[in-house]
Amino acid sequence: MTPPPPPGPQLLGPLLAQLRLARGWSQLRVAAELCAASGVPTLSRHEVSRWERQLRLPGEFWLGWLAVVLAVPADLLATAAARTRSLGPPPAFGGSRPRSALLALAQRWLADPRAVLLPGTPARPAARDEGAGPLRLAELRRLDDLVGGADLAGLGAYRLGRAVRALSGCAPSARPRLLPELAESAQLAGWLAADAGDGAGALDAYRLALRAAATAGDPSLAGHVLGSASHLLTGVGDPEGALVLARTAYAGTRRSASPGLRALLLHRVALAAALGGRAGAARQALDAARRVTDAPEPGREPPWLYWLDGPELAAMTGRTLVALGRPLPAEAPLHAVRRRGPRTSAIYGGWLARGYLQLGEVERACAVAGEALLDAVRAGSPRALGQLADVRQRLAGHGDEPAVRRYRALAAAAAPYLPRPGPPPGPAGRQAPTWRAARRPPGAATGSAPTG
Repeated sequence: MTPPPPPGPQLLGPLLAQLRLARGWSQLRVAAELCAASGVPTLSRHEVSRWERQLRLPGEFWLGWLAVVLAVPADLLATAAARTRSLGPPPAFGGSRPRSALLALAQRWLADPRAVLLPGTPARPAARDEGAGPLRLAELRRLDDLVGGADLAGLGAYRLGRAVRALSGCAPSARPRLLPELAESAQLAGWLAADAGDGAGALDAYRLALRAAATAGDPSLAGHVLGSASHLLTGVGDPEGALVLARTAYAGTRRSASPGLRALLLHRVALAAALGGRAGAARQALDAARRVTDAPEPGREPPWLYWLDGPELAAMTGRTLVALGRPLPAEAPLHAVRRRGPRTSAIYGGWLARGYLQLGEVERACAVAGEALLDAVRAGSPRALGQLADVRQRLAGHGDEPAVRRYRALAAAAAPYLPRPGPPPGPAGRQAPTWRAARRPPGAATGSAPTG
């Protein structure tokens, strides 16, 4: 018997892919069944692929026959189609090559995880292996609590390079054992590169991480990879791309993910939707996240999500509320989480300052922004400066106020000490892609704390 479709409102493309995979059918099989049932022999696998990727939407004729072939209520598909249409045209996947490549790969993964496997590696669950390198993955993750991406990205690239070489040089029997290490190393290298301001290097690493996680049979980690990439695009002013990745991540992991991961991915959806002007979608995602959990249980979460807890989720809600123009309920959670370290204080401090500006409290906004600016220096994290740039622009209309003049003087004095974005230096001292160039682990300094 065909498993029932997942509950709740769905986008049509992911829903069609899930229904097809639940029956164990290929896109070619769906096209053949539709042709046989409808008597129209011209429908091809490529059209089914376009529907699943939402490059096109089927009309009423094909929606009716899809309901027959997939044995689901016609209203289910009609509702999903209407919801998909309400979001406007599908994303054009434009922009930079790394962004376009990751968006396209994410859609292929959602339609069929087997379509994105690493070459020459069978898809099967693999045992975890932290490896025997100079720095274990768990240690590097926790070092990220203390040191910013500007100092750690090179070390993350080196760790990923070791994982790539170990997999490429191992016997076939060892590949399943090494795949989880490669996937987690690539995800962490992407996160560190993003924190260092190397967006292109981060997206390249995330693309490798997605393929490795799919090959290892770990949809939860694959969803976390796409959620991390969504967070990157949100931070660089691409909420539409971020929303596509966050929704794709949630749709692909909702059956397998832990409560904390589901809540995190819903928060990724909420923030991207809020920044993209989709207030209704943002509120729905926040409500759904609260229903999943507001305090993840450590024993039920994967090791790579050790940092996620109730206060962090509350702060994520706070920044989305600021993005929605509702700063009053955001003040308390954003204040509370700033005591967790310099990077966290810098990032959420920027959101808090933005909220104070929405309330017209310019002096408080400047005081919080000044503290966040100093924390950004301590953190060594170019990403921590993102919201402060927005605050600086919003202060332009208050130039005559003493608090604004003091903040600008502080910013000018701190400028030489702020972390600079970009990839880590390669072996010859030139700038190079984050995970391809490093051959030796660079030194590390002091600095920072993880923030979702």
